Amino acid sequence: MVPFTLFTPQFNYKSLFSLSFSSHISFIKSQFHHPLSPSIHSTYSSPLKNTVSHKSKVVSSQQKMHDICLNMAPMVQNFDPEDLFSRRCIWVNGPVIVGAGPSGLAVAAGLKDQGVPFIILERANCIASLWQNRTYDRLKLHLPKQFCQLPNFPFPEDFPEYPTKFQFISYLESYANHFNIAPQFNETVQSAKYDETFGLWRVKTISRRKGPSSAAECEVEYICRWLVVATGENSEKVVPEFEGLGEFGGRVMHACEYKSGEGFAGQKVLVVGCGNSGMEVSLDLCNHNAKPSMVVRSSVHVLPREVFGKSTFEVAVMLMKRLPLWMVDKILLILARLILGNVEKYGLKRPSVGPLEFKHTAGKTPVLDIGALEKIRSGKIKVVPGIRRFLPGKVELVDGQVLQIDSVVLATGYHSNVPSWLKENEFFSNDGIPRNPFPNGWKGKGGLYAVGFTRRGLSGASLDAINVAHDIAKSWKEETKQKRKTVAARHRRCISHF
Repeated sequence: MVPFTLFTPQFNYKSLFSLSFSSHISFIKSQFHHPLSPSIHSTYSSPLKNTVSHKSKVVSSQQKMHDICLNMAPMVQNFDPEDLFSRRCIWVNGPVIVGAGPSGLAVAAGLKDQGVPFIILERANCIASLWQNRTYDRLKLHLPKQFCQLPNFPFPEDFPEYPTKFQFISYLESYANHFNIAPQFNETVQSAKYDETFGLWRVKTISRRKGPSSAAECEVEYICRWLVVATGENSEKVVPEFEGLGEFGGRVMHACEYKSGEGFAGQKVLVVGCGNSGMEVSLDLCNHNAKPSMVVRSSVHVLPREVFGKSTFEVAVMLMKRLPLWMVDKILLILARLILGNVEKYGLKRPSVGPLEFKHTAGKTPVLDIGALEKIRSGKIKVVPGIRRFLPGKVELVDGQVLQIDSVVLATGYHSNVPSWLKENEFFSNDGIPRNPFPNGWKGKGGLYAVGFTRRGLSGASLDAINVAHDIAKSWKEETKQKRKTVAARHRRCISHF
């Protein structure tokens, strides 16, 4: 079974529509059965006369051909047949998955298991590019491995409870190899739009392919029945604007560019942000003999990573099976106070609502302490308020303090890039997150799906991936089993099988 079929730009679309449907299909079969045939690169006006049977009737009007032979409504103005064949055009006999991170791989594995063809489009040159290219070296999974494994493929038994970044990347590569998943790399989606006339998605990309001497770009358009958005919540870095940052003069980088504190020894480094990344970068800088100051502009929940030998996350999951969310929040705060003490006296003000509710309503993940709090207590990590402006070699804070600094690391987070390319405004909100909260945010209309937007990490992505793969497989099998379809649907299926 072939997941997709290439339409070459040389097709004469008008000649194809001047045939009866049976002749059209016969000709397509003869060409796509031998994709390397020289005639596929020629125009179709002369060979058509030899392939049309004596029973086929050529009609003079393309519109009449639409209405009688294809038995479909006239094309709407926003569909231009010439535009369809102005670029490489590929029909995908199954879903297009955008993104080859953990979410995309999990969906692909589920589809493989059910025999559904698909294609994965990935803008980078590798799987899990966020993990491979945009994370610091000391990173480990914040949750135990049993909560982070993808469907139908557990972590190796010899992996520690909290696998390192490099172990997790190795796991994902093994996952892709095990399920024989081969994404289309270096392919950036420019737009994806649903064509209501035909009930299909049109996904336009820029494909970068390396030639003998240089890299070349070409436009590709994928036509598919289902679209899976698996680019996740963290596809683009967030870089706030600060007055005077351009005149600061020192080194400025986002946390996605930070690898380790080796090059910062002896420097005064301002870390902007106090989430898990900000805390870990500050800790790493401290361990490499730098002098970090961490900007804490808003309130934050700090929890111990473990409670009495068990993961705090595991404890929360256990409690939520029996107790309401507000009560679980109360218990977590009491445990945090007993284990960590009063963190507010160090400048880490807690939100007014509990950690789980805060995560659910504001999307802010609580910080799981892995050693940064001890450095804060000792004064090796300095907690400072928000930034007013930057000066050459300095920063002025909102409380009037002026600090001498050498470098800046922006641990200011990430956001979804879905609104920049998906031409749809019902399923996703303006911030690129599905409007319906978990567990109902995985399915939209017209064959649109989303995976990795649950704000519940890898465990939430895995649950969504299972639902998406099962739902698509059910629809795909129903469509392929039906004996009688509309002529347009049969047209698509005939093409895709050669």
